[in-house]
Amino acid sequence: METFTKWTAKAAPIDAANVDTDQIIPAPYLSRIRTDGYEGLLFYRVRRNPDGSMNPDFILNQEAFKDVGILVADRNFGCGSSREGAAWTLWDNGIRSVIAPSFGDIHYNNQMNNSMVPVKLPADICADLRKQLHDNPGAEITVDLEKNIVVAPDGTEHTFSIPEFGRHKLLNGLDDVSFTLESEAEIGAYEAKRKQEADWLY
Repeated sequence: METFTKWTAKAAPIDAANVDTDQIIPAPYLSRIRTDGYEGLLFYRVRRNPDGSMNPDFILNQEAFKDVGILVADRNFGCGSSREGAAWTLWDNGIRSVIAPSFGDIHYNNQMNNSMVPVKLPADICADLRKQLHDNPGAEITVDLEKNIVVAPDGTEHTFSIPEFGRHKLLNGLDDVSFTLESEAEIGAYEAKRKQEADWLY
């Protein structure tokens, strides 16, 4: 897993509330092998017209909001089914952080497990951030996990919190397996002692 310390990138406003994981990536694409990549599948149906052509009104289809690395959303982002593919497609399309008032619980953890930082900020602050991005297309936002702050396009700093266990893993680039292996020596010592004390188990 890649480390996350500080990320500055162009940001895009997603004004709709309750953006579910099927909007982020439709279910038929979840059979794709992870190593094949999920690039180009982000909001696959939402950003298209019924005839399959790209909808020029959808925010990520607009020139100023292409190649963004941060989304600022409304409440309950990533609700719906627990599909990890929603985090994969965000990552594979360059999104390293989503800022929103609230998230679907499973999607929140899926983001952290895929080197992303889901940032919870109050609804009024998220609305102000989205307004700044609408007013200044192409503006950048910084998410600083070391300091736990978001720097808005206008320079205002907003403090956020994230579970300390997830923060530790992100700052150090650890997935669950590599986190466990940090204690490999202690685990080995315990197993050796246990084998002496209860050899009948082995």
